[in-house]
Amino acid sequence: MTESTRTSDPTPTARRTVLAAGAAALAGGTLAACGGGGGGGQSPSAESGAATPSAASSAGAPAGAAEALLKSSAVPVGGGVVLKKEKVVVTQPTAGEFRGFSAVCTHSGCLVDKVADGTIDCPCHGSRFKVTDGAVVKGPATRALPEKKITVAPDGGISLA
Repeated sequence: MTESTRTSDPTPTARRTVLAAGAAALAGGTLAACGGGGGGGQSPSAESGAATPSAASSAGAPAGAAEALLKSSAVPVGGGVVLKKEKVVVTQPTAGEFRGFSAVCTHSGCLVDKVADGTIDCPCHGSRFKVTDGAVVKGPATRALPEKKITVAPDGGISLA
């Protein structure tokens, strides 16, 4: 068959569809953080299996509703929670204000392991970041933790936007 008589090959479209689906799946699974103890109740850690799902993640949830990573009540005021599997840190700088950040330290790629005394702490080289905006408080990191968009549902479930 010559190029001019060949029918279009459906493979590129099928590949794009598969790649788009794979990219969407990866995007949902690339966020998490280290868990760790200590911090006087300011650094609770939650594994995905321990996170409390919201009503939006139940079988009757509308299509496209994100599954809750944890409940807002699990995030202490002035502190935060590190979610290892999702590589996300969720903080509550002031009552009712929730922020999401990457849990991957901008210095050398280690996962942060706790939130204590108003900072998100990396165990590898001692970098610390503000719970309010992810800015560097103490190096060697020189760049802030990237923000991760989160949503808080009326029932208190926190999920990635």
